[in-house]
Amino acid sequence: MSATAPSAEAFIANLPLFRELSEEQRSRIAAGARMLRLPRGEVLFRRGDPVAGTYVVCYGRVKLSFVSPAGAEKVIEIIEQGQSFGEAVMFLETPHVVGAQALADSLVLMVPKETVFENIDRDPGFARRMLAGLSRRLHQLVADVEAYSTRSGTERLIGFLLRDCVASAEEGASEPQGSIDIELPVAKGVIASRLNLTQEHLSRILHDLSALGMIEVHGRRIHVRDVERLRRHAR
Repeated sequence: MSATAPSAEAFIANLPLFRELSEEQRSRIAAGARMLRLPRGEVLFRRGDPVAGTYVVCYGRVKLSFVSPAGAEKVIEIIEQGQSFGEAVMFLETPHVVGAQALADSLVLMVPKETVFENIDRDPGFARRMLAGLSRRLHQLVADVEAYSTRSGTERLIGFLLRDCVASAEEGASEPQGSIDIELPVAKGVIASRLNLTQEHLSRILHDLSALGMIEVHGRRIHVRDVERLRRHAR
């Protein structure tokens, strides 16, 4: 990663949260914002740290997680390019309830809470966009709880592969058909935690799907021989 970060304004204009703001509004946000370069593995904040503002991933990938009293990490969410995080605790004005760590070399825009509150007061549309982002995240978390409660580990993994991985790689594309290659975005241990599985359970599922001739596993690359057959297996 180079030493000089691009300007905040250059990214703000293209981020969904700020795209519809006027040039003057974007300039006000950029004036208070900071661009944070995070090498892979760097911690942005820890659970219990005071909240400085909200964050948007300009590029890279950030995981939100916490560590249980027994020392096991639970990954709550993986934040991709263009997505924001940290809004909920910022509005509650409570310390962070999860930690944030870069899963890849990342560039993160930090908008101080004072700047966010000022722009909410000035522009109801900005408030609506923040609420929409929070609502999408809440909807996904509810869907995750439902999946953990009612779906098998195999169903969860297949859903992750065909929904999250494919959607990230081919945003806006139609549903995949035939055979496809999927590149796992993060390490298998992170995926296991995200899906509420142990690493051993995830490995068994991959082995079983391979034995059934549905997939081939080559490190992080997974070749799906027949997407529709794999989809039917999760029903």
